Amino acid sequence: MSLHKGTKEEITKKFQLHEKDTGSADVQIALLTERIAELTEHLKINTKDHATRLALLKLVGQRRRLLDYLNSTDTQRYQALITKLKLRR
Repeated sequence: MSLHKGTKEEITKKFQLHEKDTGSADVQIALLTERIAELTEHLKINTKDHATRLALLKLVGQRRRLLDYLNSTDTQRYQALITKLKLRR
């Protein structure tokens, strides 16, 4: 269950820091957030899909680590990203 190519490109363009940026922490966090939202919707329907639940927990942990890294390196970018993605923190 990965993101469609068009969705991925759209998110990348929205959160990139410069024209050729595809892998900054901002972009990675935004892509992870989108995948987490999709998996959450999937699990609302398929409550016994434990493999997907495990994958969701791994993605949440990965996003948490990236957010912690961004917070320790550039707090203003972190705050802007949190508000842009509407994440609780």
